[in-house]
Amino acid sequence: MFGFLIKRLLLLVPVFLAVSLIIFMIVRFVPGDPIDNLVQIGSTEEQKAELIASYGLDKPLPVQYGIWFAKMMQGDLGEAMILRRPVADLIAQNLPHSLILGSLALLFSTIVGVATGALAAIWRDSWLDRAVMTIILLGSTVPSFWLGLLMILLFAVQLGWFPVSGARSWSALVLPVLTIGIGGVALVARVTRAAMIEISRKDFVMMLHAKGVPPTEIQLKHVLRHALLPVVTILSLRIGWILGGAVTIEYVFARPGLGSLLITSLNQRDYPVVQGCLLMLAIAVILGTLIGDILQALMDPRLREGLN
Repeated sequence: MFGFLIKRLLLLVPVFLAVSLIIFMIVRFVPGDPIDNLVQIGSTEEQKAELIASYGLDKPLPVQYGIWFAKMMQGDLGEAMILRRPVADLIAQNLPHSLILGSLALLFSTIVGVATGALAAIWRDSWLDRAVMTIILLGSTVPSFWLGLLMILLFAVQLGWFPVSGARSWSALVLPVLTIGIGGVALVARVTRAAMIEISRKDFVMMLHAKGVPPTEIQLKHVLRHALLPVVTILSLRIGWILGGAVTIEYVFARPGLGSLLITSLNQRDYPVVQGCLLMLAIAVILGTLIGDILQALMDPRLREGLN
């Protein structure tokens, strides 16, 4: 297991290098000039050139990337151009809000998705299975930002059950968590159902039926346990996806977090903040993949032995 973990960690090094380069280049290709938000009305071209030089934007792109990467490896993500605060401090201030929202959404989608997928698999081809598959189809196709607006209109404006926006109380988390989690429920339920149906056709399941083991016990104790392997893979990939999905949802619900910070910084063309936020989202995806591989290896020794 130790050798497997070392190999996976070493594989992350080139991935991280490639991701950092892509993030740096994408930010530079965003239309607009970040200096335009800093110069005052009536500033001369010389004053604008001084600002460009002070932020190192006059250097060639490879040199800019090398300076940014070297500082990043030392824990320095730079200073925000507009707010004039360290980017690391801004991320540390907003990241906990995104982590809480993403964790609750992941927990909701896991519990509800596995439960509904298992029910649909156990009673497949029944009215319950068809109802679950219909809900899964709707959950997979409805855009999250549109669903968020509908929830605000219904549960916040019309019924007044939850706050429209903000993060002043735990009740303000309900609608954002449901908005992000519903899409995850559809995905997890579909994977769980397909995996359980496939496992149900295995020889060891037929043997359990022949021994007279109750069907419900077979499905919940044996089939579901073996079907969780692909579910774990999907959930690990959704760690980064949920944080990324929270970008738009935080903006829709006017919540503080990494998403709101990223969108605001994009509008201001604040390169250091945008790069820091995108880097955090990329790290979330990388760590999610690593966690998924480790959990798969722990659950399936054949995979671990094959990679050693």
